[in-house]
Amino acid sequence: MGNLSDKITTDKAPKPVGAYPHARRVGNLLFLSGIGPRDAKTGTDIPGLSLDKNGNFVDFDFEAQCHSVFQNVRAVLEASGSSWENLIDVTVFLVNMKRDFNTFNRLYAEYFTTNQPCRTTVEINSLPTPIAIELKCIATVD
Repeated sequence: MGNLSDKITTDKAPKPVGAYPHARRVGNLLFLSGIGPRDAKTGTDIPGLSLDKNGNFVDFDFEAQCHSVFQNVRAVLEASGSSWENLIDVTVFLVNMKRDFNTFNRLYAEYFTTNQPCRTTVEINSLPTPIAIELKCIATVD
């Protein structure tokens, strides 16, 4: 197994919500922890989402969350010495498959025009923060 130098974190992606790195390199494989759409600068702002003082949704834009999660994944890949084109497997976690899958699928096709990694999409009850999507990825490192 690897050593501590194999753990990768970057300030260009939102800080993990637990005791884990953004990514871990083992040989020429790179394993990304779950990456969501939270803003990298604030760590708490979620693009396309605003809540009232009671935590109820005031505004929700799933497309904004998709663009942000792709940007965050790209930032972790690049900080790890990899790239978008090196993704080989993507697991997608959606909190509402019926509402969000078609939008995600359309945007995914725009981002993956040449490289088409394997993909699994599942619906889950919730995520640790009020986000609607999270990606878990595996990539290669040249």
